[in-house]
Amino acid sequence: MAAFRRFGLVTVGLSSIFALVPATAAHAVEPMINMKVLLVSDGSTATDAIAAAMDSEGIPYQKVDLTSPGRPVINAAFLADRMGAADRAKFQGVILPNANPFTNPSEMSALVDYERRFGIRQISAYVYAYPDVGLNYPEYAGPLDGMTATMSPGGPFPYLAGQVPFDDESPVAAETWGYLATPLPNDPATGKSFQPLLTMPIPNSANQGVVAGVYTHDGRSELVVTAAANPNQRQFQMISHGLLTWLTKGVHFGYDRNYFALHVDDVFGDDTRWNAEYNCTPASDCPPGVPETGIRMTPDDVNAAVQWTNTSGFTLDFYYNGGGSAVYAAEHGGTDPLLPSLKANKAKFRWANHTYTHPYLGCAQDFSVNPWRCATNAQGQIVWTTRATIEDEINRNKQFATQHGLPLDTTELVTGEHSGLFLQPRQPVDNPNLAPALNNTGVKWIGSDASRDPVQRAVGNAATVPRYPMNIFYNVATVADEVDEYNWIYNSRADGGSGICEDNPATTTCIPPLDPATGWTGHILPIEVRNGLRHVLGGLPWPHYAHQSNLTGDRLAYQVLDQIFAQYRSLYAANTPIVNLRTSAIGAELKRMAAWRQAVQADQVSGYIQGGVVFVDAPDTLDVPLTAPNGTRVPNLLNLGSSPFGTAYAGELSAYQRAALLQPIKLLLP
Repeated sequence: MAAFRRFGLVTVGLSSIFALVPATAAHAVEPMINMKVLLVSDGSTATDAIAAAMDSEGIPYQKVDLTSPGRPVINAAFLADRMGAADRAKFQGVILPNANPFTNPSEMSALVDYERRFGIRQISAYVYAYPDVGLNYPEYAGPLDGMTATMSPGGPFPYLAGQVPFDDESPVAAETWGYLATPLPNDPATGKSFQPLLTMPIPNSANQGVVAGVYTHDGRSELVVTAAANPNQRQFQMISHGLLTWLTKGVHFGYDRNYFALHVDDVFGDDTRWNAEYNCTPASDCPPGVPETGIRMTPDDVNAAVQWTNTSGFTLDFYYNGGGSAVYAAEHGGTDPLLPSLKANKAKFRWANHTYTHPYLGCAQDFSVNPWRCATNAQGQIVWTTRATIEDEINRNKQFATQHGLPLDTTELVTGEHSGLFLQPRQPVDNPNLAPALNNTGVKWIGSDASRDPVQRAVGNAATVPRYPMNIFYNVATVADEVDEYNWIYNSRADGGSGICEDNPATTTCIPPLDPATGWTGHILPIEVRNGLRHVLGGLPWPHYAHQSNLTGDRLAYQVLDQIFAQYRSLYAANTPIVNLRTSAIGAELKRMAAWRQAVQADQVSGYIQGGVVFVDAPDTLDVPLTAPNGTRVPNLLNLGSSPFGTAYAGELSAYQRAALLQPIKLLLP
């Protein structure tokens, strides 16, 4: 177990010392409850889904794989021991794939005794409805796709608005199977009772069927779920935090937020418009001679962006190319009307560097072949964009911001097309000149494309921030062009498309041609909204990115954002707002998450609950994520009074805490 080491000594708060003094005959010692969850898995998606939720929040757990021949046997010694004068429960909650997954009855008996002894709760992740779990036999067994559950008052979901709709993404495949049944009558004589947490109408019945509920029996509490789940389903993403809150009685390691940010690339730039006649983008993949038409925001689009920001309360990140303004002015009599419009409204947006002229900053590109490849010199070595060029692009754009008073965070950068970072298979490594250039220009956070570079990593002194690509194309501003290009990419050759979907079946699915009149609202928009909302609920703070072309014309980006936010508001209570961070804060959050995961995996962190107090043992350089009920407090230095703990979110309190000299991490529960 890690210790608080200061000058070779272990330092603890005074109350910690008193808490570890052996009990006298008159005072029994409260048991210690370790802050770790026991996950017993049989490889089913239900337990995998809960594991993913714990990984997302940062809740430590020990997994016992029932299919592994070398797994530990679950017995009394595995579950509990003693620490000094105190009995210690090694796990604060138990998750099973069903109500009794063991072939050896003694293991279930050991768990039952353990849960009774320490008051430990159990989740049975996916059960058939029958009397042993407090339910009558099912009145309905089948798909729950498109059905809606309702949460019961007073349950562990105070962050939800009340309704939990179940996904129905496929018209032909069943996505969620479940068993709907009514609870057995409560039996006060035996102490058996059932509290529904989520219910939905049973088809062809007047009754409400249980989807999730707490069965109290045999001196213990068991939360049973009668619907299958996987970690990507919206309904599971919605309820998973509540399940874990119930399991841990609201006290656990971990930090949960719903994040969303949108980067708008190429501001001041001019994105080349898709050519529907030739099915290509001029100056990119069109035959020679195809005319090029640009897409560029106007002052009217700036006014619309300001109005949308004021209405939505959401701040957009503008990744700008100052050289685009200079080029436009040079081609239009020396003036650029977009520049004064954006300057006048600069405070409405967050500004970040996208390089001055948006060049490709990786290898020199050889377009004599399709797809292009990295050019090489006479010695066969890759020709790279120079460090001086990269630095010049970064610095000139910073100078543009200074000249025009844009409130720039100079530590943030996204290069054009994420260039300079590796691009498999054509450019398998980063441009070796990129890291030194970032170091010299003070860049700490560089955006990467999450679809090809999803893990935060170091690039010199900087760290990557993966960004979700939105499937609104950079080269379109209208519904007509978006649907036309979408059809070209996702239609088979027989249907008039490119056949890309046929050539890459593992990554792209062919679809029938979309109707130009309804393809956007009936197909593309709902998919983008669904994917965006799934990311919001997924626990990662990765930003999304679109382009300035999507804020002009039909202003497609706002249509996506408006529906994401409207759906979110219909699902979540006001106490759980979307958290909108800029890139530097997102990067720091990703680093903090990674440091916590590494510390847990290295067994550098432990914690326990004893007598209404949380004690944490962790390195004093580590930010420790903690979640606790409202009313929790933090003792002041030497326990002289206390202060409120954490920040309110989702009906509880949470924060990252760090140990200090003479002040280890400790929480006083209400």
